[in-house]
Amino acid sequence: MAERTTVIRDADWIVAWNAAEKRHEYRRRGDVAWRGRVLIHVGGRFAGQADAETDGRGRFVMPGFVNVHTHPGSEPGNKGLLEELGSPGLGQSSLYEFMPVFRIAPEEAAAATRVAVAELLQSGVTTFCDLSPAREGWADDLAATGIRAVLCPMFRSASWRTADGHSVEYAWDEAAGAEGLRRAVETIDRARQHPSGRVSGILGPSQIDTCTEGLIKDALAAARERGIPIQIHCAQSLVEFNEMTRRHGKTPVEWLDAIGALGPDTVLGHGIFLNDHPWVNWPHADDFARLAASGAQVAHCPTVFMRRGIALNTLGRYMAAGIVCGMGTDTFPHNMADEVRHACYAGRVLAGNFKAVSTADAFTAATVGGAAILRRSDLGRLAPGCKADLSVADLTHPYMRPVRDPLRSLVYSAGERAIRDVYVDGERVVRDGQVLTIDLEPTLARLQRAQDESLAGASQRDWAGRAVDEMSPPVFPIAG
Repeated sequence: MAERTTVIRDADWIVAWNAAEKRHEYRRRGDVAWRGRVLIHVGGRFAGQADAETDGRGRFVMPGFVNVHTHPGSEPGNKGLLEELGSPGLGQSSLYEFMPVFRIAPEEAAAATRVAVAELLQSGVTTFCDLSPAREGWADDLAATGIRAVLCPMFRSASWRTADGHSVEYAWDEAAGAEGLRRAVETIDRARQHPSGRVSGILGPSQIDTCTEGLIKDALAAARERGIPIQIHCAQSLVEFNEMTRRHGKTPVEWLDAIGALGPDTVLGHGIFLNDHPWVNWPHADDFARLAASGAQVAHCPTVFMRRGIALNTLGRYMAAGIVCGMGTDTFPHNMADEVRHACYAGRVLAGNFKAVSTADAFTAATVGGAAILRRSDLGRLAPGCKADLSVADLTHPYMRPVRDPLRSLVYSAGERAIRDVYVDGERVVRDGQVLTIDLEPTLARLQRAQDESLAGASQRDWAGRAVDEMSPPVFPIAG
């Protein structure tokens, strides 16, 4: 059967891709058309035959966001617990003391993921990278949601724990790391053959401080055989920075470089704590120049760090130096409109300079930056030949008006509230703000049960045996 041609007719505003200038640009009062899964026209009048037309008047059409760093199998279960929680003795992070205590059971990952994907789709995300432990049915579950998914199965040689709230211990099991890599390779090889055509994979050695040199090198070799990158959490906490300098006398970035793993095939999850970060006193390195020269990329997730008073220094500085940066939702809610806004605000505050991070910087990272990290030049932009992955915002929404610059209205005022329709591979997955592919209410009910069950045993997992309300007190006392 011939592929259907769909047209959004007379859109007021379009974010289109200018291939010659290698940047986005606005186009006014034009059409966006696609045949099957592929865009065939962006801007101006489409004169061809259309099988379906949508009225674009009062609408703003933009490329779908490309989210390169999420943990959807666990993060939705942390709502109400981690928003104001960190460890004073562990660099204000919640990674080591609290996240293992509150984590929902692994068998609830599918339900948590459906909740996260619904949030992603409603905020205009059309592609996302899922950093999770491999599980049965993973690719099928994500394909059923309609989103474009990149599986990043995580594996490591060690687990961490704290026994006192101010130091971290590592329990090493190199055989488990090797087995994790084997299973990860098997998982992504299968995913790349998924019949939906919307599932692929990259490799995820979990954290630089929990992976041996050999495991990272083996992961890189397997990734290079497949023409894909690895993504590794690196320079994400003061604990990690201090641990790597203690072990090796090198910063995390220096050590990755020393073992031959800092380069175009490596994505750093977060990449915050370089030696010149204001929180770090390590003048004996030049991580920023080293990172820029290497061709390695950075997955930037501002919201989760802002909660703990931490910020990248800064997204604008990294991008100006030629470091390819993508954007991710490392926490709940899985809302890319929030992340774009927070990247701008956090960078400006840290730098003390309103020009430190522009809206164009953040939007570019959240679209073509993420696409470049995933090696997909057909994503994150609206141009003929690219995938028909796009979102449509309502310019008549009160928070969008008055409309002088639609991206500023969306990022700084309306957020995801104005996003009405989302298409992936040419198929509508969000209509009038509602996700069409996920039955959300029973999924949320299951997630609530999963959190309740997790909290029932949280005190037994805590090093100090504290009650949940002692670890994460409610905003106000509960009177009755």
